[in-house]
Amino acid sequence: MSSRKVLITGAAGFIGSHLCDRFIKEGYQVIGMDNLITGNLTNIEHLFKLKEFEFYHHDVSRFVHVPGNLDYILHFASPASPIDYLKMPIQTLKVGSLGTHNLLGLAKEKKARILIASTSEVYGDPLVHPQTEEYWGNVNPIGPRGVYDEAKRFQEAITMAYHRYHQLETRIVRIFNTYGPRMRVEDGRVLPAFFSQAIKGTDLSIFGDGSQTRSFCYVDDLVEGIYRLLLSDYSYPVNLGNPQELSIREFAEEILALVPGTKSKIAYHPLPVDDPKQRKPDISLAKRILSWEPKVNRAEGLAMTYAYFQKVVV
Repeated sequence: MSSRKVLITGAAGFIGSHLCDRFIKEGYQVIGMDNLITGNLTNIEHLFKLKEFEFYHHDVSRFVHVPGNLDYILHFASPASPIDYLKMPIQTLKVGSLGTHNLLGLAKEKKARILIASTSEVYGDPLVHPQTEEYWGNVNPIGPRGVYDEAKRFQEAITMAYHRYHQLETRIVRIFNTYGPRMRVEDGRVLPAFFSQAIKGTDLSIFGDGSQTRSFCYVDDLVEGIYRLLLSDYSYPVNLGNPQELSIREFAEEILALVPGTKSKIAYHPLPVDDPKQRKPDISLAKRILSWEPKVNRAEGLAMTYAYFQKVVV
């Protein structure tokens, strides 16, 4: 395995940095690539001293060149939280379209296998529950969230086109809500927001009445599933997430119970446009073809994540 080389885009981000750690641990040569518009070098600074790791500061929406051989590409570059992609709608669309096209071209040139990070957001505000890979989704293409949802849907479409037309080895992971250390405090997603607010003693912001549901998967479980998917022989989309569903109101109460002495309460705000009312992955396919399912229970995962946020919330 020591001669195997992998390119990971979005390497300084939350999930990308954990992937870098995993592939280093597995004995790969890792090239991390990130333009740092949402990524943070502190997530990977511990890797810079290693001869197995190198970093390219680059925007994959522009032509991507990597010298030498390349065995695998994992495309995880993209703004991923509403606060980011609503602030950077054009960049989000470009990294999903131009960026994916550039990386598929690189994979074709290098004869490398490529894994694309898609998302449960391709299902939109789902009319099918739980969501299976066969469901085509309910996405508003011209709504504010469409810049992310449609970028990912296009990403899947062009990836399958390269697979069918060029016989490229492709893998597609549809990622459901993931959490853990290295999430950005100002990420805007529910878990960093709740932890940050609870630690500071400000009210936890729930949008809508809190009855909408999410399913939270710890990052180590997700990385294990991605690793297995990359090395599998399955070319079509696979859901990876934790099917333990709970309401946002219940989740807020769990966070409040975890932060001792917090003065925070729950404050309700209007629900954003096109916010999904329910989200739960059907992981039957991942169980069958990858022998994968989450191992870290939410109480354990939240405790480890809380320990991280205690250090970074100021």
